[in-house]
Amino acid sequence: MHTLEFTLLVALGSLLAGFLGSLTGLGGGVVIVPLLTVVFGVDIRYAIGAALVSVIATSSGAAAAYVREGFSNVRVGMFLEIATTIGALVGAAVALHLHASIIAVIFGLVLIYSAVLSFRQHSSAADTLAPDRIASWLRMDSSYPTPDGPEKYHVRGVPFGFALMFVAGVLSGLLGIGSGAVKVLAMDKAMKLPFKVSTTTSNFMIGVTAAASAGIYLSRGYIDPGLAMPVMLGVLGGSLLGARLLAGAAVKLLRIVFSVVMAALAVEMIYSGLTGKI
Repeated sequence: MHTLEFTLLVALGSLLAGFLGSLTGLGGGVVIVPLLTVVFGVDIRYAIGAALVSVIATSSGAAAAYVREGFSNVRVGMFLEIATTIGALVGAAVALHLHASIIAVIFGLVLIYSAVLSFRQHSSAADTLAPDRIASWLRMDSSYPTPDGPEKYHVRGVPFGFALMFVAGVLSGLLGIGSGAVKVLAMDKAMKLPFKVSTTTSNFMIGVTAAASAGIYLSRGYIDPGLAMPVMLGVLGGSLLGARLLAGAAVKLLRIVFSVVMAALAVEMIYSGLTGKI
């Protein structure tokens, strides 16, 4: 395969990954690594490096809009970034010393989790409990815009959410994904934030987490500009396209397609890891 053909096919695959990731809320990074590894035969560490660059680009584009609109809770995001950044550095450092087959198996398991999670409906039931001490001390309580005007909410479960964010950071650095699913789960379920606040704040955090991991991969030479550029442009374009079509798309059908693709890639990643093909 010629270089131009390879670049175009990678960009096209990344466009589809960004599109599906945008519509399902799981991000394109979770598709990019198995796509590059299984379909194109790219070394898994170079695939992770390219995925991290794409995560930074897509997060930076959307995060500014969400902050401007008043959805993201910047205080919560900046505090939790302490945990995710440390976790990302740990994950990236560990990944450089793990055999590629082990990383492939771990990634396969995460893909299965992502496939299952794409079916789940998130809901944050209204809760009248008072916020915990840390949330009050750091003034994390805020509000977000609704059709009926700003709606206030309290923040709870900060220590548990902080611990889950460390896990999310480790996954990001280890596997080259934004780990948005874990971040949203932590804020939605553990910290009781409204779901729209959880998803937008997660998007605000993902780029910083990925940047911390990308620095280590870059220092070790695992970010190839010739691979990272078409991946980044493809995922960014797919994400923007998905965001525009989200309102009129048959999301339920897309979630089914996404889950089937993820399950197939997961099986292939685990099989290739266990048999030593990766």
